[in-house]
Amino acid sequence: MTTLAAIPESIAEHLLRIQAVALRPQEPFTWTSGIKSPIYCDNRLTMSHPEVRELIADSFAAVIKERYPEAQVIAGTATAGIPHAAWVAQKLQLPMAYVRDKAKGHGKENQIEGRIEAGKKVVVIEDLISTGGSSIKAAEAIKQVGAEPLAVLAIFTYELDKSTQAFAEAGLKLDTLSNYSALMQVALRTGAIQEEELELLRSWREDPSSFGK
Repeated sequence: MTTLAAIPESIAEHLLRIQAVALRPQEPFTWTSGIKSPIYCDNRLTMSHPEVRELIADSFAAVIKERYPEAQVIAGTATAGIPHAAWVAQKLQLPMAYVRDKAKGHGKENQIEGRIEAGKKVVVIEDLISTGGSSIKAAEAIKQVGAEPLAVLAIFTYELDKSTQAFAEAGLKLDTLSNYSALMQVALRTGAIQEEELELLRSWREDPSSFGK
């Protein structure tokens, strides 16, 4: 098993290998928000690679055992966090639920599927952190049923200041398996980017709104 300290670069290397992360510093992607970005992350691709999803599940389980041993429920965010939450819950032999972005408009009108009882301590599993809004919204839904979200755990974070500020304001812990900084180091070491592109990538993280202008 990979040690906790080695997890960020190990996960980053696998994400690059399976092309869950794509880097185009010279030809940036355009996000839905209109922001130009040199990076695009689609962690849903990890589901199609058994060895990668196993590493992710093992890594999440190791982090929870080490940092959040009091966790009683694993909750995935809909939709991308659901499979990873299921695999982690199975490894830890804990109950699993998932949280929709809003309550259903029919049936029991649930926002939380599965059962999270009042007083339970919950770890939220997410696939990707950009601004952090959807993860924080899921944690708030958990609070509304009287449970306690211990932290949000995600596979990857862009490390944007906006997300850091949002989690701080929400009083919510964020723990990620890998991050933008680790990815840059792995990408440079493996030749996915060149030295001269590194500064472009760093400048985007510092000020995404001005990138490509």
